[in-house]
Amino acid sequence: MKLLSVNVGRPTPSEHTDSPAGTGIDKQPVDGPVAVAAPGPKGVGASGLAGDAVVDTRHHGGDDQAVYAYAREDLDAWQRELGRELGNGVFGENLTTAGVEVNGALVGERWRIGGRLLLEVTSPRIPCRTFQGWLGEHGWIKRFTAAGAPGAYLRVLEPGEIRSGDTVEVVHRPDHDVTIALMFRALTTQRELLPRLLAVGDALHPEARAKAVKYVAQAAS
Repeated sequence: MKLLSVNVGRPTPSEHTDSPAGTGIDKQPVDGPVAVAAPGPKGVGASGLAGDAVVDTRHHGGDDQAVYAYAREDLDAWQRELGRELGNGVFGENLTTAGVEVNGALVGERWRIGGRLLLEVTSPRIPCRTFQGWLGEHGWIKRFTAAGAPGAYLRVLEPGEIRSGDTVEVVHRPDHDVTIALMFRALTTQRELLPRLLAVGDALHPEARAKAVKYVAQAAS
């Protein structure tokens, strides 16, 4: 299991976001090491990667979404379906991986990358209109959601430098069955799965926890 590329982006103008500064979704692979650290809470912190832009910090970035990973295997599947080349970083991912079960990762699972960096899986990516506009694919949000391969956000537990080719090692798997794929369905198409997210415990993204708690309370009333 390894990193095929580490991808960062700069702000790009876009008609598909209401942010006057545009979007940072245009990620490109970089040579050499990239420092990764916790960026700070959502709304204040942006990307965990040095030199990477997260423009709309109301909805993106922050400690619980510091790094976004997507599997090359899933990009290849989309490449075949869409009939177009999809380079590393095209989905706005910071890490393009090979051999890593990104969507099958357990929430709270921990990855050691490059010897020092320690990341913890927190939540799936929820597609937005900026993503759809960037790809230019009709009905992309519905297609991406139906496929159920959203990729994973991660928080930084121990900072470090990484580069393409680094090994990805799963060093901890929690004792529950809540995967990124299951969490994605709970947050999108199968809300009846929301109570299962509470099994994750402290590693659960606080926004997902709030949704799960609200669903349980409404179901009990």
